[in-house]
Amino acid sequence: MNLSADQLPDRCDVIVVGAGPAGSAAATLLARAGLDVVLVDQHAFPRDKVCGDGLIPDAHRALARLGVLHEVMARARRARHVGCIGPRGGRVDVPGTLAVLARRELDLIVCRNAVDAGARMFAPLRFVGTLEESGRVAGARLQHDGGTREMRCRWLVLASGAVPQALLAAGVCERQTPSGVALRGHLKNDALAGRLDALELVWHRDLRPGYGWIFPGPDGVFNVGVGIVDSHNEARNGRLVKREGNLRELFDAFVRHYAPARELVEGGQWVAPLKGAPLRCTLEGARFTRPGLLVTGEAAGSTYSFSGEGIGKALETGMLAARAIAAGGDDAAVRAAYEVSLAELKPRFDLYAKANRVNRHPWLADLLIWRARRSPRVRERMGSVLEETGNPGQLVTVKGLVRLFTE
Repeated sequence: MNLSADQLPDRCDVIVVGAGPAGSAAATLLARAGLDVVLVDQHAFPRDKVCGDGLIPDAHRALARLGVLHEVMARARRARHVGCIGPRGGRVDVPGTLAVLARRELDLIVCRNAVDAGARMFAPLRFVGTLEESGRVAGARLQHDGGTREMRCRWLVLASGAVPQALLAAGVCERQTPSGVALRGHLKNDALAGRLDALELVWHRDLRPGYGWIFPGPDGVFNVGVGIVDSHNEARNGRLVKREGNLRELFDAFVRHYAPARELVEGGQWVAPLKGAPLRCTLEGARFTRPGLLVTGEAAGSTYSFSGEGIGKALETGMLAARAIAAGGDDAAVRAAYEVSLAELKPRFDLYAKANRVNRHPWLADLLIWRARRSPRVRERMGSVLEETGNPGQLVTVKGLVRLFTE
């Protein structure tokens, strides 16, 4: 599947940089539309990827549209609930369509789907800059062990993830610092495989302004980690810098305060060590387009604040980029269509950013969980947030808090 640099053509219709969910989703739809698509990534597949590995309902819907949901679910571990655990130990299980599959496997399935559709995958190749012609992006400079190759295209789709180097090289980076940071590892613990069967999210005052998680995957392997989704919003000398908070210290606090995490770590074997990664959230931090170029996936900020979930929206934004290009039209029309589609998504991202106050003030989680345990209506509202049919911000506004006591 990974073609070598010496097989790289001189030109194609579309170059997609990044073969993760967004890039592979875009490449799949573009290839199905009959376009000549080259997909490049700096890593040969399969490869590891730092992520929570959770697949919530929007990811299921996107994978179904790509035609790979059945294959993914045959490999994933299914779950029926998200378990929300507050600082005082209260818990409420929110039902949903859920699964867990390591990104090494998920991304390989989605990338292979793009290749099966007709896209050509080249790796390892690193995007290092654009080719310009008459004020428009007309190709890419791609670096490999043997040097640098230049390749021309009609459109360049940047799906390069949260690290800003590719955005900087393309001249579309508006914010180099991430929106958040996460730390995760994979632990095998067969003794807990049958006992921990929900996607667990844990809030505690010692985890502020973040949270911890345990997601049960296939074969007794658990994804365990901590995240801060509002990590670099403190202004200092005119720049956004990292707030206080060390991820390793947060992880140690998570294990210390949450007994299942402690049991998981003490009785488990590390399959993949703890590793950190940045997050780009709320559709902010990059220009979405410039002539000849579209930015999609986490490079465009497709991860939700509050939950840190990004797989579903990465897939969705990748498909939106592909549809804009496949619909045809001149440069301005394609860019406008794509920017409008992202603008339609933006209000929902803003609602999740508002809900992020739960991570900063975990007593809100205590209050919400306490009320949800007593009110089916409140549990339904929490479920609607998971399904993206409800407003997550309303759960933590003054008006929303008042409603908690009237439902």
